Amino acid sequence: MTKQGNSNSNTKGAKPSSNNDAGSANGKDPVAGKPKKIKLDVYEGELARLQVELVKLQEWIKAEGLRVVVVFEGRDAAGKGGVIKRITESLSPRICRVVALPAPSERERTQWYFQRYVAHLPAAGEMVLLDRSWYNRAGVERVMGFCNEEEHAEFMRSCPEFERMLVRSGIILIKYWFSVSDEEQERRFQKRITDPVRRWKLSPMDLESRSKWFMYSKAKDEMFVYTDIKQAPWYVVNADVKKRARLNCINHLLSMIPYEDLTPAAIELPPRQDDVGYMRPPITDQSFVPEIF
Repeated sequence: MTKQGNSNSNTKGAKPSSNNDAGSANGKDPVAGKPKKIKLDVYEGELARLQVELVKLQEWIKAEGLRVVVVFEGRDAAGKGGVIKRITESLSPRICRVVALPAPSERERTQWYFQRYVAHLPAAGEMVLLDRSWYNRAGVERVMGFCNEEEHAEFMRSCPEFERMLVRSGIILIKYWFSVSDEEQERRFQKRITDPVRRWKLSPMDLESRSKWFMYSKAKDEMFVYTDIKQAPWYVVNADVKKRARLNCINHLLSMIPYEDLTPAAIELPPRQDDVGYMRPPITDQSFVPEIF
């Protein structure tokens, strides 16, 4: 069995400035300063390879009884959902599940803030992908005024301790921040406005977040100061080019969990059972989907 993955030589993403979450020229054309595209055949080939490795990682998580939590945060339209989709599309939903919680109910608002997230933490042999997480309090709740100053300050004090508790309990906690530039976010929003298939992705909250760009930047920078801890650091994904972001994030995720290839030996399909006089009911007794295509 070949051991994959992690020398732990990965370095944390640099803290982007508040003016442009995309940071410096990483992933940019050094001359024009524009994001580099990636050829479709290269992207599809690399994605297929990485998805095979994700299946190996899944089997290792199941066999070893690991508990993995991956947090996906970042700007609206930064591409978090696209990465999550590419991670999960080849995996078993019994082992790898996505948690994307709606706004808290009236009852949940009276609970300990982390309580509703704790209910979704993994058991042995599971990986949970959090599409947004408890960091709502440091982002949207902070900027939109859904929490008061005292609640926000308490979150900043308690979140690092909460995450240290998770890590001490044996949970592997990995946190990604998807960074997108002002210009690229606007382009994606405009595309959603004109595309009827993507229109549902653009909520009133997204539009208001666009108008509060710098407030979100300030909130994110403050969040990093308190929660970029040694036990669970933030890893910044340059997401101005979606396909590159997907490949880079998946590759990094694979490097964070040492795993071995547990692919079973070649499988032989057994012969079909012999016909022992079974009579099928008439086809006319069944309702079929019309074959329009």
